[in-house]
Amino acid sequence: MATAKPGPLQPAPQLMPQRIPLAPIAMTMGEPAGIGVEITLKTWARRAAYDLPPFYLIADPDHVRAVVKSLLDTGRNRAVAALPLIEIAAPGEALDAFETGLPVFPQALATIATPGTLNRANAPAVLGAIETAVRHVLTGQASAIVTNPIQKSILHAAGFAHPGHTEYLAALCGGGHLPVMMLSCPGLKTVPVTVHLPLEKAVASLTTDLIVRHATIAAAALDHDLGYSPPRLAIAGLNPHAGEAGSLGSAEAEIIQPAIDQLRAQGIAVTGPMASDSMFHEAARQTYDVAICMYHDQALIPVKTLGFDAGINLTLGLPIVRTSPDHGTALDIAGQGRANSLSLTSAVAYAGLIARRRALAA
Repeated sequence: MATAKPGPLQPAPQLMPQRIPLAPIAMTMGEPAGIGVEITLKTWARRAAYDLPPFYLIADPDHVRAVVKSLLDTGRNRAVAALPLIEIAAPGEALDAFETGLPVFPQALATIATPGTLNRANAPAVLGAIETAVRHVLTGQASAIVTNPIQKSILHAAGFAHPGHTEYLAALCGGGHLPVMMLSCPGLKTVPVTVHLPLEKAVASLTTDLIVRHATIAAAALDHDLGYSPPRLAIAGLNPHAGEAGSLGSAEAEIIQPAIDQLRAQGIAVTGPMASDSMFHEAARQTYDVAICMYHDQALIPVKTLGFDAGINLTLGLPIVRTSPDHGTALDIAGQGRANSLSLTSAVAYAGLIARRRALAA
């Protein structure tokens, strides 16, 4: 039987490893015209309430100060606006600084960031923060990465060649890795086998091997990183009613069922193919620990419906721990003090949990 499931901010006690000394978590600034710095400030302010592990923000200190001032000017979040900012020269300094102020590792912007207004001149700094965070983890100076949302359109306009954030992280880790996205909210975890592809291309790219690789990585992560032992997987069908015995499509019989057979041969507990229109109601969700979905929206719609504010993204299959909030840059509310930080706070909590489990297992 699977162990109790962790909540978004307070993992169940039996899943929480004992406190051990860890390097701080590296947090990237994300798109400076968005809400990343604001929700970082709010997350730091919640550190005691949720017993968050120490983290530091890789960002332009002047930009952080400007966001602090804007929060004060809006009249919202006065307690957050009054927090001290502590510039650090090395990640390890964050451990002592964290309790008294937000540690900031400098990453200069090319130009002043205006809330809600994209400027590709700052794209190199956004990417530089990500590169620095990965370097800090790979060299043992940080224990995990939590990434604030980036605006891919402006990065692509500036020459960014990767399809997205996750693929860039995989490249920075040295290649040879299959990054797997796991979305998590209270009561549900999903993994999309195909991600940022038009639906037509997602269907065409679906293979038995791709399903097996994603499901195997997800099962290992649930077991080793999150304490589900043994993990239970539900495999979604592709077509309506999971193909209706072939009358509504053949992918279930030709592609998905062979993947299920291979997973079972590995000793993994698998159910499916399940009809995606009936596998996400409350009773069905009690029968599995993660749903392996065939395409992006099949995985993300139920997570965002059930827990939009608390949903997070965990990247599996990399040699580093990486989590992020499951939302975008929210340019429409940037600079207004209205951004909800719950997803980022959840991402920090989960990053700390996984980093501690990996440290204990090393």
